Amino acid sequence: MTQRSDTPPVLFLSHGAPPLADDQRWTSELADWSGTFEKPKDILMISAHWENAPVTLSATRQKNELVYDFWGFDQKYYDVRYDAPMAPELANEVERLTSAYGHHVERDESRGLDHGAYVPLKEMFPDADVPVVQMSMPTLDPSGLFDLGKSLAPLRDRGTLIVGSGFTTHNLRWFNPAGGPDVAPPTASSEFDHWAEEAMARGDVDSILDFLHKAPAAREAHPRSEHWAPLYVALGAAYASGGIDAKTAIDGFWYGLSKRSWTLS
Repeated sequence: MTQRSDTPPVLFLSHGAPPLADDQRWTSELADWSGTFEKPKDILMISAHWENAPVTLSATRQKNELVYDFWGFDQKYYDVRYDAPMAPELANEVERLTSAYGHHVERDESRGLDHGAYVPLKEMFPDADVPVVQMSMPTLDPSGLFDLGKSLAPLRDRGTLIVGSGFTTHNLRWFNPAGGPDVAPPTASSEFDHWAEEAMARGDVDSILDFLHKAPAAREAHPRSEHWAPLYVALGAAYASGGIDAKTAIDGFWYGLSKRSWTLS
């Protein structure tokens, strides 16, 4: 279990699709994980499902509907609510910090939290009592996102939990609901997961950023890199605030996809 402290860790989590809520094992793992550190003052979410340049921050002035950015699911998944408080102070601080690194920051007061944010948060902080703001990824360039993460490191000192939300392997051609959540993963998925586990344990930032050339089955595990990219931001934030000490918080596979998630402290 992670040592509790007043300074929030940085997280990278595999967020799952809306049916994650029906998986008792995974929901329990997420709930247990949030109990290993103090409840944060607020949360900055960087989700695979929001790419927008320049850096853009979600609503801070009024409640907005969640972004149900998925199709073909049962109606109950569109009825889910997660009415976390707004986080205007956090948004202002994110803008100040990232602007100092040359980023122009915009606000989108019409945008709520997408499923990469609210699906895991609903399990980790079910009372929806922690203010949340979401930040877009302005690029998928590894070095650019790593540097963006470094600019966010001071947020930890004010009690902010920084969360990169993606998936350790994400090839939807592997996703077969008929096989069930515990189906054996494809070899490519398990090989990439094993490589990621070892690279993160070593704190091998160079290899992680250059995963397309360093990891086995990289292009199969991530036909497009948006679900790996939030890890770059998390690594940057951890690196700039004392170094990378990565511990696996959740492992295993879900419908063949690696749900490995890390605490960076």
